[in-house]
Amino acid sequence: MSMAVGGDEGGVKSDINVTPLVDVMLVLLIIMMIVAPLLNQGVALQLPRADNSTEMPETQGQTVLAITAGGTYWVDSIQVPLNNLRNRMDEVLATKSEQLVIIKADDGASYGLVMEALDELRLSGIEDVGLIAERVSPAPGAE
Repeated sequence: MSMAVGGDEGGVKSDINVTPLVDVMLVLLIIMMIVAPLLNQGVALQLPRADNSTEMPETQGQTVLAITAGGTYWVDSIQVPLNNLRNRMDEVLATKSEQLVIIKADDGASYGLVMEALDELRLSGIEDVGLIAERVSPAPGAE
């Protein structure tokens, strides 16, 4: 009874070692799991809270106008000055079949900032506008 320990007797080993491949794939999977939620976030806002709102729609393919508390406007995560908002909206909505704009305004943004944006949207011919608020979950037992 003898056992081959190595050397030249065994010949060429032609098996594929999949352990490094699995390691690389797991690392890539972890990276994608961390990065994917960050890609959809857009502009960081503290949305106002409302208990009478419906479920928030998916804004993946829709045109989103974000208004920060500091008075900056963002169209689909691209900063736009107010005087260029109408032109940017025309460019963005020219390629889309749905002429709907979703407004996400920060809780600290003044009412005037939202009204200025609505005026620019109306001058651009956009009548369908949605306002997004964070839904307040009802207290347990309160129905």
